[in-house]
Amino acid sequence: MEIGNLSSTTLSERLHPSFKLLFDFVKNKDFNELPSGKVEIDGDNVFVMNLNIPGADENKQPLEMHRKYIDVHILLGGTEKIGWKPINEIEHYTQEYDENGDCALSDDSARFFVQLHPGEYCIVFPEDAHAPAISSGPIRKLIGKVKI
Repeated sequence: MEIGNLSSTTLSERLHPSFKLLFDFVKNKDFNELPSGKVEIDGDNVFVMNLNIPGADENKQPLEMHRKYIDVHILLGGTEKIGWKPINEIEHYTQEYDENGDCALSDDSARFFVQLHPGEYCIVFPEDAHAPAISSGPIRKLIGKVKI
């Protein structure tokens, strides 16, 4: 897991060859003018999900895990908590890995939480089980998807 601010992405861009493409795109677009849902940057290799979503309750939000994509959660409005637990410590799956959806789910408790504010991002890798979108109010965010 990596936490950062959009004003300084240089070090995070070194973690994957497509991160610079993702961050440059995000910094230069007005997402209020783009459609909700999937916005392609480099086909299925790099894209963002442009979202306005209600916040979820911490006790009801499952941990999710991916194998094909790295998630980059970028907060545009509201506040968001993201829970984290290492995938090798997951004890109970509520949904086994689904290759088509690139997702497995668990009702295990997160080990800790990070709080994001507008302009901040959280990168979660396949070894990071994560529970996003925890908030008492609506969230305006992007989820960058970068193929491994």
